[in-house]
Amino acid sequence: MVYLSRLRVILIGIALLSMVFGAPNVLAAVPGAHIVFRLDTDQVRSRRLEAMRDQIRTLLRDAEPKISYNGLVVSGPTVQLRIGDPAQVEAAKAALKAVVDPIAGKEGPVQEFALDDSEPGLLKLTMTDAGAKYQTSAALTQSIEVIKNRLNELGVADPGVQLTDGGILVQAPAVADLHSLAQTLARQGRLSFQLVDTSMPVDDAVNGQAPAGSTVLYTPDEPPVPYLVEDRVLVSGDSVLDAKATHDSSTGQFIVAFRLDSKGTQRFKWATTRNIGKPFAVILDGQVISAPIIREPIEHGTVQISGNFTAQSAKELALLFRTGALPARLTIVEEAR
Repeated sequence: MVYLSRLRVILIGIALLSMVFGAPNVLAAVPGAHIVFRLDTDQVRSRRLEAMRDQIRTLLRDAEPKISYNGLVVSGPTVQLRIGDPAQVEAAKAALKAVVDPIAGKEGPVQEFALDDSEPGLLKLTMTDAGAKYQTSAALTQSIEVIKNRLNELGVADPGVQLTDGGILVQAPAVADLHSLAQTLARQGRLSFQLVDTSMPVDDAVNGQAPAGSTVLYTPDEPPVPYLVEDRVLVSGDSVLDAKATHDSSTGQFIVAFRLDSKGTQRFKWATTRNIGKPFAVILDGQVISAPIIREPIEHGTVQISGNFTAQSAKELALLFRTGALPARLTIVEEAR
């Protein structure tokens, strides 16, 4: 009993020191089964910059009159482009005003991007520190909601999810296989449908250079199979309303069936109507899980995908599609009981 009392005193002392001095591992004393995740903030920023690049392209393309530009690239924390006609610089700045104006944050307006037009014809939009902080905060909030949805779908009893200085803490005292739970919660679940680029043999792209607007992606098989895939996303996982794992009695395969919202249904109909006879890739977290040929227009918004799934992997994919994608990678920092 004396030994136990001393141990308790030592633990209390460590906890007090952590509170006073701010020990770096504030999660070391968390009781019970728990997982700690860390958000990839670099990926949060890079994706926001890529989205800004695409938004700029759309704004300038839809401007009246259309604004001519070139060299639209992401470089570090900056999206930059050069306006071809000096007379259109002011029109370009006016068109981009929507992405430069402050946005509403929890603590007031946030200047997410700052515009630098000091060099004639060159426009640079740089993400500010406040903008990066805003995006990270939003990504953490979204990640917590996705994790809660997945825990609920999995039927995990008495879970706890909270933001800490070290990342996201998930407490799951009733879970037997903590590692499998951590793996499921950490999967990004980013689904997209994109056309396969048939303009050149994929081996040429692997051994040389892929054409502009396309990227070589691989299947999760061993060995992986390469596909040359167009970067343009036809339909994304954001349009998925519901998903379930089922069994195709005609082929004996496990499949995942899901419904699309009205926007996704229209996009899918448009894409499949115009690309009959062409292969399109079903991409999950940067890997091609299926690449069927479009045989006919898909008009009803109900889609089935197959990809050598097991019963368990089909169930997991359906879960990911139902609960939505994480905004960025989550790294498993700690698993403990």
